[in-house]
Amino acid sequence: MTLNEVALNQRCKITGVAQQSEEIQSRLYALGLYPGIEVEILRYAPVGDPLQIRTGSTLLSVRKQEAGLIEVETDNG
Repeated sequence: MTLNEVALNQRCKITGVAQQSEEIQSRLYALGLYPGIEVEILRYAPVGDPLQIRTGSTLLSVRKQEAGLIEVETDNG
């Protein structure tokens, strides 16, 4: 499952980040999005892009395309 498939207000744990693009992976790591981090989907923009997430006390907006490169697992599997 990828981050852009997670339901609103659901928490998930990042398991992999942009394996196919070292440049995007580096940028997402710099934002604090790396394996092992728990994130929560707070809201989607009216047209679905970008999405706002929370990790710890940090709020981030991530484009749907980049969220599709972040592999996650949800609490229920």
